[in-house]
Amino acid sequence: MPNFLKLLAFLLRQSDDPARAARRLAVVVVLGVVGGAASTVLLTLINGMLADPGRNDAAAWWSFGAFCVLLPASRFVSQVLLVRLTQATASDLRLRLTQRILSAPLRRLETLGAPRMLASLTDDVQALTASLTNVPVMFLHGTVVVSCLAYMGWLSTRLFGIVLATVVVGILSYQLPLVFALRHFRQSRLTWDVLFGNFRGLIEGAKELRLHRGRRQAFLGGQLGPTVAELRDHNIAGGTIYALANCWGQVLFFLLIGAVLFVAPRMGGVAPQVLTGYTLAILYMLTPLDVLMNQIAAMGRGAVAARAVEELGLSLAGDAREGAPAPAAASSWRSLEMVGVTHRYLRENEDEVFTLGPVDLTLRPGEVVFVVGGNGSGKTTFAKLLTALYAPETGEVRLDGRPVGPDEGDAYRQLFSAVFSDFFLFEALLGLDDERLDDRARVYLARLHLDRKVRVQDGTLSTTELSQGQRKRLALLTAYLEDRPIYLFDEWAADQDPQFKEVFYRQLLPELKERGKAVVVITHDDRYYAVADRIVRLDDGKVVYDGSVEDLPVPAAQLAPA
Repeated sequence: MPNFLKLLAFLLRQSDDPARAARRLAVVVVLGVVGGAASTVLLTLINGMLADPGRNDAAAWWSFGAFCVLLPASRFVSQVLLVRLTQATASDLRLRLTQRILSAPLRRLETLGAPRMLASLTDDVQALTASLTNVPVMFLHGTVVVSCLAYMGWLSTRLFGIVLATVVVGILSYQLPLVFALRHFRQSRLTWDVLFGNFRGLIEGAKELRLHRGRRQAFLGGQLGPTVAELRDHNIAGGTIYALANCWGQVLFFLLIGAVLFVAPRMGGVAPQVLTGYTLAILYMLTPLDVLMNQIAAMGRGAVAARAVEELGLSLAGDAREGAPAPAAASSWRSLEMVGVTHRYLRENEDEVFTLGPVDLTLRPGEVVFVVGGNGSGKTTFAKLLTALYAPETGEVRLDGRPVGPDEGDAYRQLFSAVFSDFFLFEALLGLDDERLDDRARVYLARLHLDRKVRVQDGTLSTTELSQGQRKRLALLTAYLEDRPIYLFDEWAADQDPQFKEVFYRQLLPELKERGKAVVVITHDDRYYAVADRIVRLDDGKVVYDGSVEDLPVPAAQLAPA
C-alpha cells in the first residue's frame, strides 16, 4: 500500500495540471469502488436467492441485470480514464526529462552517463505506466475484499473474528517477504543502467568486436553476460519471493475455508445459510486477493522506477532558461572576452585534478584564431568553456564588456556554430526555417564534394552513412546553414584528405573571415598556421602564447605534437 500511495503522489506531481489530474484520478477511484461494491452486491443477491429460492421474482431479475451492467460499465470507464491519464503523464514525463537533459550542465550529463538517462526514458517510464494503469483494477478488487468482509461481519460477528484474525496474520506475514523482494527489484533497476551501457558498446563497437575475437569473447563473457545474468537473478529472486508470498496468502484462505466448514459447525448457533454465505464470500474473495497480491509486485517495480526518475530529475536541475534574453544582439557584437576563467576535472585514469586556466582571451569579429597544443593540454575543455557548455568555476565570460550571467547561457550559446570532434549528425536540418533551405544546402553540398552522395529534400538528408571525413563535411554544411557570428571547429580537418584540407584552410576559413565571422579552430596542422590571425597555444591547461604566427617564440614545426 505505501508503494501504491507513492505512485499516486508521483503521478500528481508529474502532471502539468495537478488539480485536473487529481479530479480525474478521483473519478477513477470512485468508479473502481462502485464496481467493487456492485460485485459484492451481486454476491449477496446470489446468496440470498440460494438461501430462499422463492425470491426468484421480477425485482430480483431486474436487480441482477442492473448490477451485471453496472459492474463492467464502471470498470470500462475507469480503465479508459486511467489509460488517458497515465499515457498523458508518461508523455509529459518523457518530455520533461528530455527538457531537463537539454538544459542541464553538460559536465553533469557526462558524469551521469548516457545509460542511466536512457534507462529512465525507456524502462522506468514504461514501468510507471504499467503500474498506474492497474489502479482501477486494484480499487475494484480492493472494494470487493472490503465489502465481502463487511458482509461476513453482518452475517455473523462470531465467525468474523476468525476471519479478521486470519486476514491480519496474512497481511503481516505477507509484508515481510515483500521487503526482500523490493531490494532485489531495486538492484535489478541499477543493473539496467549497466546493461544499457553494455548495449551501447555492443552497437557502437560492433566493428571492433568483430575484428578481435578475444575482445568479443571478453565482452560477451566478462561484461554483457554477467550483467544479463545479474539482472536475471535479481528478477527471479524478487519474483520468486512474491510468488511464495502469494502462495502463503492462498494457503491461509484455504485454511480459513476449512475453519468455516469444519470448525464453525461445532461452535453451535451458526445457521447453515450463514456458513454458505461465508463460504461463498471467501471463495469470491480469492480471485480479487490473488489479483491484488500480483499487482503489489508491479507496484513495487513502479515505486522503484518512480524513485529512479525523481533522482534523475533532481540531478538534472537545469542551469539555463530558454526564455532568457540574449546578452547582446548577435549582429552587433564587438568583442568576446574570457577573463580569469578556470575549470577543474579529473583526467581519465588519473587521480590528480587537472586545472584549465586561468584563461584570459579576447575574440573579435572577422578574426581567425588557431588553438594549438599537445594532447591533454585542455583544448577541447577550453572550447566547451568558450561556448558555455561548461560553466567556469572562477572568472567570467564577457560579451561587449558585459558578463554573461548564469541565466543567459542558453541565449549566449546561440552565437555559436560548432563542429566538435565527437559531433553528432542529425539526418534532418533541424531548426533551420528557410524557404530556400534545400537550394542553399545543395550549393554547399556541391562545394563540399558531397552532391553525388547526398541529396536533400524538405530539409532532410538522404543518408548520413558515410565515412567519418564525409560526415564531418555534412556537419560543416549544417554549421554553414546556421550562419551564426562565431564558428568553432574542433580538429575538423583531422579526418580529411590532403586535398580537402587545402579547401578548408585556404578557401572556407578565409571566406568566413570575409563575411565577418569570428572563427576558432582547434588544430594540429602546423603547416597552415599562416592562415590564422592569431595563435593561442595551451600547455598543461595554461595559455603559454597568444599572438601572431610571425612572433612565435619557436618554429611552428616544434609546436606541432609528435
